[in-house]
Amino acid sequence: MGRYNFKLPDVGEGSAEAELVGWQVEPGDTIVEDQPVVEVMTDKASVEIPSPAAGTVVSVVGAPGEMLAVGSVVLVLEVDGPGNAGDEAAPSVVQPQPETPPAAEPPAGTERTGAPAGEGNYVFKLPDVGEGSAEAELVGWQVEPGDTIVEDQPVVEVMTDKASVEIPSPATGTVVWVKGAPGEMLAVGSDILILQVAGPGNMTAAPVSSEGPSEAPSPAAVAPARATVVPAETPERRAASPATKPGFATRTPGEKPVASPAVRRRAWEHGVQLQFVPGSGPGGRITQDDLDAYVESGGALGTGAPTGRQPKTGTEDVKVIGLRRTIAKRMQDAKRRIPHFSYVEEVDVTDLEALRVTLNAQYAKDRGKLTLLPFLAKAMVRTLPDYPQINARFHDDDGFVRRYDGVHLGIATQTPTGLVVPVVHHAEALTLWECGAEVARLAAAAREGKASRDELSGSTITITSLGALGGLATTPVINYPEVAIVGVNKMIERPVVRGGQIVVRKIMNLSSSFDHRVVDGWDAAEFVQRIRALLETPATLFVED
Repeated sequence: MGRYNFKLPDVGEGSAEAELVGWQVEPGDTIVEDQPVVEVMTDKASVEIPSPAAGTVVSVVGAPGEMLAVGSVVLVLEVDGPGNAGDEAAPSVVQPQPETPPAAEPPAGTERTGAPAGEGNYVFKLPDVGEGSAEAELVGWQVEPGDTIVEDQPVVEVMTDKASVEIPSPATGTVVWVKGAPGEMLAVGSDILILQVAGPGNMTAAPVSSEGPSEAPSPAAVAPARATVVPAETPERRAASPATKPGFATRTPGEKPVASPAVRRRAWEHGVQLQFVPGSGPGGRITQDDLDAYVESGGALGTGAPTGRQPKTGTEDVKVIGLRRTIAKRMQDAKRRIPHFSYVEEVDVTDLEALRVTLNAQYAKDRGKLTLLPFLAKAMVRTLPDYPQINARFHDDDGFVRRYDGVHLGIATQTPTGLVVPVVHHAEALTLWECGAEVARLAAAAREGKASRDELSGSTITITSLGALGGLATTPVINYPEVAIVGVNKMIERPVVRGGQIVVRKIMNLSSSFDHRVVDGWDAAEFVQRIRALLETPATLFVED
């Protein structure tokens, strides 16, 4: 028998770490090779990671909500044979404890005068929050000066690019001072909290600077300023105020609520303190549905609100973070780097819609229902071989355009956390129903945060649709580094002149955008007109060359 150290593999997207969502095994379990053992979350999706070997679980590292470094040992197995742990030490604990900061010189102006005998001050520095970040944004304090707290009790929530992180206290004591208000950036390694603890603490006495405190004030100086540490107007403080309905309290002080970054972000935006939200997921994990139910039941609302119509004077500043920040950066890059031009054409889809309804009536039970998107995909697949410059990606940094024989259709999909583009790979090889099923599968995976890295990359041209909200025309933004995007607008009935008669037809506009560095206006117009001809005469979609 031997020990096998399982290290967190590369989760893609260039991430150096991932958030632990939950363990699916525990010490003592006997597992087989390829059995899912842990679920982690990246910017775009939750990923289940299988075991690379069979054996008995000896230990696991980390609790839900913690960040795991890629390449670090996260699970130890006892396996048949020598294993792989002969040259490296296995983790000695099942759940890592917060690192106790080393003794530090106090900030200028901090003194211990007045501390009772046998007590001292303990300075807590912001620990490394991972991802190579030198700082983190303060979301909110969960304690304030005067509070008595215990070791491992969550004291502050900070946010990185990818997740909200609750940081526990490394010691038991009374809060003397906290640094910063929600929205401020805190440097890793800087003093953020001072505790009065039993014993000497980790601060030595220091003279008071003649210029006054530069970092942390003396314990005596902070007490009168308690109310100004965190502004009363912030969503975090409103959620923690007595106005929050106490009937929803489901956790004891110090018990950490478990939730994904997406849930934490929504809770922060709505002013909801997760401490009071019941969790129905595995291990008490708070889901999106739990948060919705809590808000709908009035859990985030105060009492005593005025009943008459009052002028609304409030404002809300929402920090652009996480996936929203990624989307903003990509859209800005696309508009900055790509000289867009748009082309809008109306398409008579009366016959196409009649065909779709007929096919669904006959085959939906066995093959699934068809939307208009598979028909558009088939029309694009039939047309793109004659316009290879449109089924391409422009690598402008390196000065070349890569054209593709295969058609990899990106499907712009709205999710609870923002816009993502799952990809139907090799759409040219799929039947109408296969394409429809793949579009539905990918959209569902994207909305649930389950789409894999491969399913979210590699598109050569994108389709975007707002469905019934599609409007009459749009100017879609190209999904860089692609060179074209085709937008579907809503289908409406309009009076149309046909053969000298006014008839009612079903009309749908196609709004497309192109990279003018690669695609000429004439070619773009021809491309769209070819698609229009196929959609208006849907039988031609099935005519083999």
